[in-house]
Amino acid sequence: MNNLTADQLAKYFDHTQLKAYATEDDFRALCAEAKQHNFMMVAINSVPVATCKALLAGSDVHVGAAISFPLGQTTIAVKCFETERAIAEGADEIDYVINVGKLKEGNYAWIEEEMRAIVTLCRAAGVCSKVIFETCYLTKDEIVRVAEIAREVKPDFVKTSTGFGTAGATVEDVALMKKTVGDAVKVKASGGVRDLDTCLAMIAAGAERIGSSNSVKILEEFRQRYPQ
Repeated sequence: MNNLTADQLAKYFDHTQLKAYATEDDFRALCAEAKQHNFMMVAINSVPVATCKALLAGSDVHVGAAISFPLGQTTIAVKCFETERAIAEGADEIDYVINVGKLKEGNYAWIEEEMRAIVTLCRAAGVCSKVIFETCYLTKDEIVRVAEIAREVKPDFVKTSTGFGTAGATVEDVALMKKTVGDAVKVKASGGVRDLDTCLAMIAAGAERIGSSNSVKILEEFRQRYPQ
């Protein structure tokens, strides 16, 4: 971490506003912060995609749409429709939630079909795809099983959490996901990443993207600790 610069750290962040009560003023503030600090992406629900795309015009900050968020309890067809609409309205990245219930039933064919359908849409559109596991509800064996499917399907990222479950990312789960997918897929840590030490621990464990609504605070903490 001694070689990490503040600018490099900023590009780890998906700057997040996923609250049900978020207004256009909140999205304006989110996008202004993202442009100011040159974060990688703003993470939002699918409704404000077009608004944020317009607000971020002229910058290299991506717009990321959360699909079937936060429960993942919609059909594959509905998830695909939401994905297509988000992409049509300007989404550069898609973060979708798996059907945790189907995974718990051992219906791995559903999980794979769902993943292939959404990843195929994203790949055809040149859009980054991320698969949200919601690890707080999964056993270690289930985390490995979904990661193995991802290793074959090859989304761009596997992601720990929505931030709306009973717990968020853990270093242990990030490391397990990275160990399973290897170099085939990247890992995003999200949920509960609120301070610099947690952020750096996730990166050390293998995370190449960090989802957080505390991105500005973490970046400022980094600059104070490691003046450059």
